[in-house]
Amino acid sequence: MSRIIVITGTRKGIGKELSEYYLNNNDIVIGCSRGESTINHENYRHFVLDVSDEKAVVNMIRSVKKEFGKIDVLLNNAGIASMNHFLTTSFQTVQNMFATNFFGTFLFSREVSKVMMKQKFGRIVNYTTVASALRLDGEAIYAASKSAIENFTQTIAKEVATYGITVNAIGPTPVETDLIKAVPKNKIQELLEKQAIKRFGNFEDIKNVIDFFIDKKSDFITGQIIYFIENFKKFDKKISIFFKNQN
Repeated sequence: MSRIIVITGTRKGIGKELSEYYLNNNDIVIGCSRGESTINHENYRHFVLDVSDEKAVVNMIRSVKKEFGKIDVLLNNAGIASMNHFLTTSFQTVQNMFATNFFGTFLFSREVSKVMMKQKFGRIVNYTTVASALRLDGEAIYAASKSAIENFTQTIAKEVATYGITVNAIGPTPVETDLIKAVPKNKIQELLEKQAIKRFGNFEDIKNVIDFFIDKKSDFITGQIIYFIENFKKFDKKISIFFKNQN
């Protein structure tokens, strides 16, 4: 039976690539963004909305539940970034960033969890950033919004564990998408130099970790945050075993 996967922020970038990847794996994908869909596939559904619009999110998840009867996976991919010294950051920028990054993650996690609780199964993957772990200057607000997601992830993982739902997060290194276009190249290079593997992240890196988190065999992995930096050596041994078994 096909998995029902909800992915936020699917119009472009990693969200679009993830959607196409899972569609090619015969899953059913329900996506959303502020603009019209750029994906044309019979197993894809698209909703035009702002992820911080509570009414729109509630209506979307109700529609998904009505059509498919279940939701197996939620990927809270939608996010925005802005690199500024906090002294020159407007309050509106802070509001916008928290609205998309944290409030959107909260709303989708809440509504989808209600569906997953009834089916006694679910996989939720949230997105943080290495900027939070590395305390990068110029990214105080962006990192703060993602740090909120980290705490949220680890706390709700406990609250929904008895319902067979796991909640984890990934913290990718910079990936060459629109999200980092405005970041000065020297700042990106400084970040890459702090990594054990000094390169940009890519879709395969993200996809591999998400596949691990959402696999049915990963039912004991919850409340975990994986940063795509030098902390790879801290990964649970089960991750290495999982990837080995995929080859």
